[in-house]
Amino acid sequence: MSASLIFDLVPIGATVAWSDATPRPPERFRKKLASWKTRNSQGRLIRKEDARIRGSYAAPAYFTLHEGDFGANGVITIRVHRTFSIDSDLTFTVIERPKPGSVRIFDRAGEHAELVHLAADRQAAEAWLTRHGYPHAVLDEVTADEVAADHVEGRAAA
Repeated sequence: MSASLIFDLVPIGATVAWSDATPRPPERFRKKLASWKTRNSQGRLIRKEDARIRGSYAAPAYFTLHEGDFGANGVITIRVHRTFSIDSDLTFTVIERPKPGSVRIFDRAGEHAELVHLAADRQAAEAWLTRHGYPHAVLDEVTADEVAADHVEGRAAA
């Protein structure tokens, strides 16, 4: 699947893998393996941003995936996000879509909102919010209609 199809068809909260179709190098080649891992991994889709024009510069649409967190003792010190332009040459695959009834928690309302957590249900989302303190958070439940629309429109296939 192309990056533009991910942008157009895949819902926020889905787990997406990306690949450059090269074989994984052996573990003993640490630098080659580290380089390969930057072009072959997976993450959760947390943001989509439309194309924009600033003066004479035109930026294409893009999406951001949350690849992982690093830290210790329950404290996250580094978040790894990967941003891909819709004209990326990588190949993308949808690993998992958000389940109906799950709740997306966005950091704020509006078009620049970013997914900060995907909870199993509304009760879990509210419990997560009490522990993590996002004062302008917005809850968005994944509905069965949204999932059904993906299947009807032929978007369920990855």
